[in-house]
Amino acid sequence: MWHAMWLQRIDTKIAALQEQEAQQEQGQKNRPQEPDWIVELGIRNGRAPIEVHVGGCYAAGRRRRPVPRDEARRLLSSGVRACTCCKPDAQLRILD
Repeated sequence: MWHAMWLQRIDTKIAALQEQEAQQEQGQKNRPQEPDWIVELGIRNGRAPIEVHVGGCYAAGRRRRPVPRDEARRLLSSGVRACTCCKPDAQLRILD
């Protein structure tokens, strides 16, 4: 009886872990694709762009929005700062 009880607990735990793993895999499949370029926005009302990042840069702040390649090039050309960690200006081949 005691062994049957523990076997049931183990089977229940295995089923729960398999369900959790399946949910994590489903979440990875449904995750939106990472943008190629990110612009970090300022704090004030206008929220002007303050820095351009490569998509997935760890140094990008929370206030950000994805931008297409052309807009990232335009922002960097107009004087918006490039991230010193991911160096989007080098990847976009924009020379100072």
